[in-house]
Formats: sequence, structure tokens, C-alpha cells
Amino acid sequence: MNTLIIAGVCLTLSACLLAAGFRQSTSSRRKLRVLNTSRLHARSRVQQRRMELFEVRNRAKLMEDTVSGGATAVEKVHKVIANTTFGLIDRFAKDEEFKSTARKVKQTHHEKSKQVYQVVRTTNRAMHLLADSLFIDKAEKRIISKTKKAP
Repeated sequence: MNTLIIAGVCLTLSACLLAAGFRQSTSSRRKLRVLNTSRLHARSRVQQRRMELFEVRNRAKLMEDTVSGGATAVEKVHKVIANTTFGLIDRFAKDEEFKSTARKVKQTHHEKSKQVYQVVRTTNRAMHLLADSLFIDKAEKRIISKTKKAP
């Protein structure tokens, strides 16, 4: 009889411990899901900030490339128009002195226009560096400070 009572108590105690373990396991799984969700959310915010910074850098590079490409296109059109004009002067002018002067003007024109477009490209690069140091560095600092504040 004592053996049955001890066996019953042991079984009851085992059942209670098993139920407590099951509750603890369920609670731990729930907490783990919450923790995993917050970790994924934090990682998502970090990734979003990285993408924002990447987008800022790409926009700055796109702006620099657009200005540089635009300056090159305008320079080519300018050269074609100038060559056409000076070619017509050279072809139809009857005075040799006038043709000689036009050739000197053409050479000076090409040198000066080349210098002007070079200045445009140099200024564009300088503006890109300035924007990089002002805006991108500021965005990086803002993103880094937000990342450090995140839990």
C-alpha cells in the first residue's frame, strides 16, 4: 500500500514537473520569438539606413556624371557649330588676310572653349567633393548616431 502511495505521489510530482517544464518551454519559445522579431526589426532598420546612405551617394554620383556628360555634349555641339562657321568663312571668303585672321580666331576660340569646359568639369568635381563632405558625411553621422541609439 505504501508503495502505491509513493508511486502515485511520484507520478503526480512527475506530472507537475512535466507541466511546469512545458509551461517554461512555451514561455521561452514566446520570448525567443519576440527577441528574434526585434532583432530582425533592428537589422531591417540598419539595412534601411545603409540603403539610404547608398542612395544619397548614388544620387551625388549621378548628379556629377550628368553635369560632366552634359558639359561634354554641349562642348561637342559647340565645336561642331564653330567648325561649321569657320569652315564656311574659310571656304567662301575671298580675302586671304581675312581667312588668315579667321584661322587664328578659330584656334583661339578652340583653346578658350576647351579651357572653359575644363573649368566646368573641374568645378563639377569640386562641387561633388563639397557635397560629399557636407551632405554625405552628415548623413553618415546621422545614420551612425541612430544606429548607436537603437536597442
